[in-house]
Amino acid sequence: MSDLLHTVSSRSRRVGPVVLLVATRKGAWILHGDARRQSWRIDGPHFLGHVVSHLVLDPRDRQTLLAAVRTGHLGPTIFRSTDLGRTWTESTRPPAFAKAAAGETGRAVDHTFWLAPSVASEPGVWYAGTSPQGLFRSENGGVTWAPFSTLNDDPQFRKWMGTVQDGTPDGPKLHSILVDPRDPKHLHIAMSGGGVHESVDAGQTWTPRVRGMAVVGGFDPADITFHDPHCVRRCPTRPDRLYQQNHCGIYRQDRPDADWVSIGGGMPAKVGAIGFPMVVHPRDADTAWVFPMDGSDVWPRVSPQGKPAAYVTRNAGRTWQRQDAGFPRSQAWWTIKRQAMCADAGDPVGLYLGTTSGELWLSRDEGADWAPLMQHLPEIYALDVVDLR
Repeated sequence: MSDLLHTVSSRSRRVGPVVLLVATRKGAWILHGDARRQSWRIDGPHFLGHVVSHLVLDPRDRQTLLAAVRTGHLGPTIFRSTDLGRTWTESTRPPAFAKAAAGETGRAVDHTFWLAPSVASEPGVWYAGTSPQGLFRSENGGVTWAPFSTLNDDPQFRKWMGTVQDGTPDGPKLHSILVDPRDPKHLHIAMSGGGVHESVDAGQTWTPRVRGMAVVGGFDPADITFHDPHCVRRCPTRPDRLYQQNHCGIYRQDRPDADWVSIGGGMPAKVGAIGFPMVVHPRDADTAWVFPMDGSDVWPRVSPQGKPAAYVTRNAGRTWQRQDAGFPRSQAWWTIKRQAMCADAGDPVGLYLGTTSGELWLSRDEGADWAPLMQHLPEIYALDVVDLR
């Protein structure tokens, strides 16, 4: 593992220290950065040897950490810490599907993939999305979990979910759990596969939101099963605006319009508009970032031509600009997973990027320049960042 970088442009400024959470195939790391993102202290590894799919710090108290963890002998579970990772306790009832009725085939959680805290008006409430697709809720800070709404066993949703043999290489999953900061009853979830869905009544009913989204050629876009959203994000300063990185492009939705508008047409043809992560600016609803992957016929899922780059839009997707300063110029066949890119609330915004080859990268100036922060980690699954203010 390489040393951390300790230099930064004098123009970069912060209003508080930052905590960067790194979830990997073989454990988790917690990086504590100073207010200028200049020096970093490494805490870890935690859960060495465990698969950690997601590690999230509760922004409501900035103390509670939840970790979605899986091992071959323990199976899938949730660990929680109330002291920023100094000590951990296991959930007494982690997410699990209801027992199947006699004569019916049940499902078992392979791993919890996505963790999402609710809003400030619901302290202690968390949501979890699993593989295969399931939605769960905790009302006590992650100590116990229960299936949320009727989604998990609804016959129509089960049809849209497909089978465990369908979809992504590491299993189908429910992800991108979005809670409206103005109304905790207003929720969005996405399934790979199975589309995007919205509830305005705390999960009692759901409405598919796939109009305008494309599917792979040869499949019927009217069948929600074939819709494969990779990552959906809500704009913090404009909650009615959603961005989406999809298996078939980049999209934006501005409620109350229910249509998704394709915004990937401005990407270079040789790069394309396919990728996994989607990141939105914390203060500017017109600014967002993607990290394209090669989406040719065999779906290599690596940087196009071996030349990695982020792309930014500052006009809600009308145009995109390449950002690759500091990245390798060639022969860098990176894969970036859907949770492995995030942004802090700095001014300028700091961007963080993790690769499946264990490299962690940082931009302190909204993607204009990139530098390695850590190397030789296990495969990076997810990043999350919180300001400690």
